[in-house]
Formats: sequence, C-alpha cells, structure tokens
Amino acid sequence: MTSFQLAQNIRVGDGQPLVILAGPCVVEELDICRRIAETALKACDSLGLPYIFKASFDKANRTSISSYRGHGIHEGLATLAKIREEFGCPVITDVHEPEQCAIAAEVVDVLQIPAFLCRQTDLLLAAGATGKPVNVKKGQFLAPEDMRTVIEKVKSTGNERVLLTERGTSFGYHNLVVDMRSLVIMRQLGQPVVFDATHSVQLPGGQGNSSGGNREYIEPLARAATAVGIDALFLETHPDPAQALSDGANSLRLADLPALLKSISDINSLIKA
Repeated sequence: MTSFQLAQNIRVGDGQPLVILAGPCVVEELDICRRIAETALKACDSLGLPYIFKASFDKANRTSISSYRGHGIHEGLATLAKIREEFGCPVITDVHEPEQCAIAAEVVDVLQIPAFLCRQTDLLLAAGATGKPVNVKKGQFLAPEDMRTVIEKVKSTGNERVLLTERGTSFGYHNLVVDMRSLVIMRQLGQPVVFDATHSVQLPGGQGNSSGGNREYIEPLARAATAVGIDALFLETHPDPAQALSDGANSLRLADLPALLKSISDINSLIKA
C-alpha cells in the first residue's frame, strides 16, 4: 500500500487522514455549489478531515436524452475554479473523453474516470498523461481484482497517483450491492481506496426515465466501509435532493452531512488507533 500527494496539503493512503470528497452530482448554479462547499468544508475542518469539492461539468451517461447533463466543460470548469479559489479547497471532476483531460487538468486537482468508462484505454492514458491524480471508479460489471489492469494502464504513462473507487456492483436489474471484500481486495493492489456511499445506493434506471435511489442506506454503508478500512469517502450531497439536477434520489441531504461525517470520523479514528 502506498500514499501520495493528492492535492496541496492533502496526502492519501497509509498513515494519512481520511479524505472526504463531497459535492453535488453535477455542477449547478454557483450559489448552490458555494453553499455545499461551505457546509462540507466547515464540517471537515471541525473534524480534521481533508476536504475536496466534487462535481461533474458534464454527465454524459444520464438515463434519458432529456435529462440535465450540466453547463458544459468551459462554464462548468469556470464554476469549479471559483469554488477552488473562494474556499481554498481542491476540486475533482469527471472526464468522459480523452480530449477533455488536458483541459480539465488546467483547473482541477484530481481527474475522475466514471465507472462505465473504467476500461477505456485511451481515456485512462490521456488522464494519466496529465500528471494529475486519477480516481478510477470500478465498473459495476467488474470484479475488484480486475482493476489491476486498469492501474497498469494509468501507470504506463509514468503517473503513479491512482485511486480506486468502489461504487456498488450490478445485482439483477435496477439494483446495486456492495461487496465489502472489494475494499480489501483493491487495497491489496497497492493503491488508496475510495468508497462511494451515494452511488452505491443508486437504483440505475429504476424510475424508467431516470435512476432512483435509497438514501436511507447511505449512512450504514458509509459506516461499514469505514470500519473495513478506506482511504477516502465519496458523497454526493445537496441542500434539497428533490430539486437536484442529477442523482437527487441517491444524494445525501446537506443538513445531514455534519452528523454523518462525525460518525465516520469516530469510526475511522477507532480502527486506525
């Protein structure tokens, strides 16, 4: 297992504090992003947890053609840059095409590969070539040990800073389950491991034209994963999930974030004592 510099003043991996990646699914209006960043940063600072703001400038894998995708790469990155500047926190965003990687890397601290694209060689190589840390979400269709070859693709660029994220595995139609063994297996591959507690409770396509979710299971799964041992926790959160422009059904209510982080911090401190 290794540790490395994830962003300014933030290291991730063995012997490092639990990193929190939290924000809306997609970049929304600046005021909403500000509200989320302010609440999350304050909660993390009070617990001594490093914080990274997350949001996607584009959601290229929405269920329906009519679903909201985002403001686009230029406006979306501009919003992320403002959050980074105003709150002094690093930012992470998804990239979907090789051509987006270098553009996004000029603004964000960490590039993220969506689960559906985790085996796309050209995308992984382009992300790795930026030199930025790359967080790869394990596909819902992959066994955890299959991520070894994903790591090799990114590292072939000379970039050693790779994180692996567990976000649930397809279990029949419209359902995901989390195999906690995957956290252990992926950590044994030598890279820091992230648990995505909100996408893991998603019901893909479960509402016909959109995905559903069971947000009541976010906290128990986050607590369980922290007890198993993770290096970072990923959460989608929104002031009013019912009004979120993407993934509201599986987003944590922003008002519930501080209490959840306190619980997670307590568990993390206990198992790493």
